[in-house]
Amino acid sequence: MVDEYLDEREQAEQIKNWFKENWLWLVAGVGLGLGGLFGFRAWDGHLDRKSQEAAAQFGQMLETLDSQGREAGLALVDPLVEKYGRTPYADQARLVAARVHVEAGELDAAAARLRQVMDGSKDPELALVARLRLARVESAAGRHDAALGLLAQAETPAIAGRVNELRGDILFAKGDRAGALAAYQKARDSAGTGEQADGLVDLETLALKIGELSTPAPAPAAAE
Repeated sequence: MVDEYLDEREQAEQIKNWFKENWLWLVAGVGLGLGGLFGFRAWDGHLDRKSQEAAAQFGQMLETLDSQGREAGLALVDPLVEKYGRTPYADQARLVAARVHVEAGELDAAAARLRQVMDGSKDPELALVARLRLARVESAAGRHDAALGLLAQAETPAIAGRVNELRGDILFAKGDRAGALAAYQKARDSAGTGEQADGLVDLETLALKIGELSTPAPAPAAAE
């Protein structure tokens, strides 16, 4: 299902880009009639083949990660990106590679992959996903202020609940309990409740976080 969705979206994006780059030639070639139509169909077929090739290579990368391990799977990422860099599969491959790096504790390598998607993706949604994941990675590496800076550029009402919860997690990791509590409360207010809930935030988990921080932290034991 994911591959089919990316396939359709990639084709639409490629066609739009092709029109942007070649509109003058299209206008000049209107009189060519069927010749121009056949030419466009040939190009459309080329895009379809590239999309199918990229999907196949992406699937091979995932299968290799599962069957042969991380080193063999990661070795297929850069070739895929180099050959199909203009397709969403390149971004997806980088996101998968970043996850693999995180699982191995290679936070700097993961951050580099995520930054490539955040800065270079033509898909705003994938770029936003990369930004949020990069914020988590930066925080896990102890770079909390850098993580908060990334979130400051992700103020999108549609995902305000998720962003505020993540901000709360980072502030909590930084040791700012009051700031974390305020962020969690904003996340709760943004996410909504009942049928109005956006589904992006686990409200039960969020309630536990708020409850924990609403209780005053125990005072440090006095030195004897």
